[in-house]
Formats: sequence, C-alpha cells, structure tokens
Amino acid sequence: MESLVKFVENELVEKKDFPDFSAGDTITVYYEIKEGEKTRTQFFKGVVIQRRGSGSTETFTIRKMSGTVGVERIFPINLPALQKIEVNKKGKVRRARIFYFRGLTGKKARIKEVRS
Repeated sequence: MESLVKFVENELVEKKDFPDFSAGDTITVYYEIKEGEKTRTQFFKGVVIQRRGSGSTETFTIRKMSGTVGVERIFPINLPALQKIEVNKKGKVRRARIFYFRGLTGKKARIKEVRS
C-alpha cells in the first residue's frame, strides 16, 4: 500500500524547481490568488521558521511582522498556486525549527546573515 501511494505521488504530482532554503532564511514567495474571474500575483516575504514533511506532503512556514503583529503562513511545497520562491538572505541558525523566534522582539529578533 505504501509503495502504491509513493508511485501515485511520483507520477501525478508535478515537481517544481525551487531554490534550496532552510530555517532562518529570508525568502519571498510569489503565489496566485483568484478573486472571482480575475487572478493576481501576491507575494509574502518573511523568515522561514520550519520545513516539515517529505515528498509531496512537504510544507514550510514563513513568519513576517505586519506592523506590530506577527503573521505566519504555511505553504505546501507542491501548491499549484506557487509561482516562484526567491531567497533574499541566508540565515545562520542552529536549529531546524526556530519557534523561539516568535518570542523575540527588537534587536534580538535579528538573524545573522551567511555570506556565500
């Protein structure tokens, strides 16, 4: 049964070619929004808090500050509405899931950039 599920995932789910990113990176995600008959492209720029799952069920969580309110959004990696992902900054963090980032404010909420 498990091999059947993997076969269907490999055959039917289209793979998109996105750049490598991980927790701590600042990325911009461009995705399509349908409003009635019209479609438009909207972007969401923030810090990746986590990547979870594998294969077609993989998701990633992005956090940004909108004024003084933190906004998080979870994107499936195989979402058909995803158009492109840009990596703006590579961040240096020691963990794969940086949930502690939610509690940080001010200068503490900065992530050191890795120059490549």
